[in-house]
Amino acid sequence: MGTTRTTETPRREMPSPPSPWRNPKVLTSLAAGFLLLVGWLLSFTGTPYATGAGLYVASLLLGGYYFGRDALEELVFEREIGIELLMTVAAVVAALMGQLAEGAMLAFLYSISEAAEGYTEQKTRSAIKALMDLAPKTALVRRDGREVEIPAEEVAVGDVFIVKPGGSMPTDGRVVAGRSSVNEAPVTGESVPVEKEEGAQVYAGSINETGALEVEATKAFADNTISRIIQMVEEAQERKGKSHRFIERFGRWYSPSVLALGVAIALLPPLFFGVAWSDWVLRATVFIVAAAPCALVISIPITLVATLGRAARQGVLIKGGVYVEELAKVKTVALDKTGTLTRGEPEVTDVIVARAGEDGPGAKAEKISLEATEQALVAQAAGIERWSEHPLARAIVRHSEGRGITPSEAEAFESLTGAGASAQVDGRAVYVGSPSLFTDRLDVRLDSVDADVARLQNDGKTVVVVGTEKEVHGLIAIRDNVRASAPKVIEALHARGVRVAMLTGDNRRTAEAIARELDIDEVYAELKPDEKVAQVRRLDERYGHVAMVGDGVNDAPALAEATVGIAMGAAGTDVAMETADVVLMADDLDKFVYALELGQKNRRVVRQNLALSALVIGVLVVGAVTGSFTLPIAVIGHEISEFVVVGSGLRMLRA
Repeated sequence: MGTTRTTETPRREMPSPPSPWRNPKVLTSLAAGFLLLVGWLLSFTGTPYATGAGLYVASLLLGGYYFGRDALEELVFEREIGIELLMTVAAVVAALMGQLAEGAMLAFLYSISEAAEGYTEQKTRSAIKALMDLAPKTALVRRDGREVEIPAEEVAVGDVFIVKPGGSMPTDGRVVAGRSSVNEAPVTGESVPVEKEEGAQVYAGSINETGALEVEATKAFADNTISRIIQMVEEAQERKGKSHRFIERFGRWYSPSVLALGVAIALLPPLFFGVAWSDWVLRATVFIVAAAPCALVISIPITLVATLGRAARQGVLIKGGVYVEELAKVKTVALDKTGTLTRGEPEVTDVIVARAGEDGPGAKAEKISLEATEQALVAQAAGIERWSEHPLARAIVRHSEGRGITPSEAEAFESLTGAGASAQVDGRAVYVGSPSLFTDRLDVRLDSVDADVARLQNDGKTVVVVGTEKEVHGLIAIRDNVRASAPKVIEALHARGVRVAMLTGDNRRTAEAIARELDIDEVYAELKPDEKVAQVRRLDERYGHVAMVGDGVNDAPALAEATVGIAMGAAGTDVAMETADVVLMADDLDKFVYALELGQKNRRVVRQNLALSALVIGVLVVGAVTGSFTLPIAVIGHEISEFVVVGSGLRMLRA
């Protein structure tokens, strides 16, 4: 007999961010500041100069250790002059000029800003990695008739694990027994718990709230949804946006130029005008500090990292800084209809049987072999469509199951891309598809059902025709209801000046009916996958910066063609997560508007940071060259601007 565990798994809370007091850069910087403070206080007590000087030198060495080491490694191994070298030179020159306190202050303030910057990046990254910690370290698995607790990493595909109220899922799986509400916020950003019962999909890290669940693992720990999120966000943080790459290129020539100008300021006036060396060397040192582009260089990456982290916490995976920037530029949104604007769960609304012998050449000579009833028509269609994964096909199969109709036996199934499907039923080819499949490909007239087709399509329904190469057996009308959030989303896009287009393979009348209901600007219907690509290209040529929103599988070519491809409802779907530039984990169109808003806010913050950084550098440089600013003023102004930029970038964590 297996043992039954009665203890409940405690609810796992989001881990706290890493402590700054364990960061060596923070600790050495604080030590440098302490020595600087002691040296400064001793200067008022009549303590011998050597004692104070020793404290200042120790402070300078401690404060400058990390960035000085980085500067030398960058110079020797990468042959590049960076900001760290500028600050190292300035600190050393100030000390050699007898301004030990000023040099130590520079090293301390720059070291603390470097430590704060590093800790900030660590904090934003840890906010994503903390998602992994929401998955339990162990799992209660049923093996050989017994319940055993094993490390979560050892859960294999096919294992059945048990999750009690308050516990979280160790990996992705399918519910095989039980019913419960599950909080999927860590994965999808959806705050409302989702009801789960037998057959439902669950994701690693989601939290079981009410009843016990038995779940069959469908993915190993390393391949589950949370693991994929972590991997994708970490990769995204390494993919730099265009502005970030520009700033890096700018820094590669700007920093050497600052150093060269500093040398020129120190040497040329004394050589050509006979002025005092000490004054101009000190002025050059102040200039190097003033012109160092620390705030300018950090303004973009710190903001992007914070943006990517915040988006992921809300169930929006953005695959790099370049796509954050592109989201802010979107002028037109192309939306797939089925599963995007609509719920993706169409329902059969009408079944109409055609009168035999009225359509197609030779139709009068051949009678319908099956009894001309709605049941027979649905049985034919369901027999063919049960082999298809198309949403309309699944709607027909669900309808047959709900009505208790046994699908006809079908063989030699063939999918007709963008048109329908066919199979052998009772020894002859039967087709299920759009009206154009019959009129254009099969050359079958639809005279007896034309009025019904037009009426149903005008009502916003998709019409599926069932028949052979010679005659029409009947029609099945299907309606995919509009998502409750869709009208609000379209209104929000219009409010931001974004043009909205619908791209669908459905018939024009159905598409136009939904477009009227949602106030969509442009409708392109009856499109095959390659035609969707061409239409996205035309929209881009006409308006520029097109975002395509689809399911990430059927719309993959169009997603790739768009400026930004966005897959919706992609949690647990590998293909969708790989295809798109932006992945909306929840089946929630509101997340798309959130992603646009986040991109636009990121752009505003970056621009504010760049403007502030450039202004501070300009003021400090003018003050340095004219001799108006001393080294302490330049150092303090420089470091304050960096702290302000870092704090400004961190606003994106709360966006």
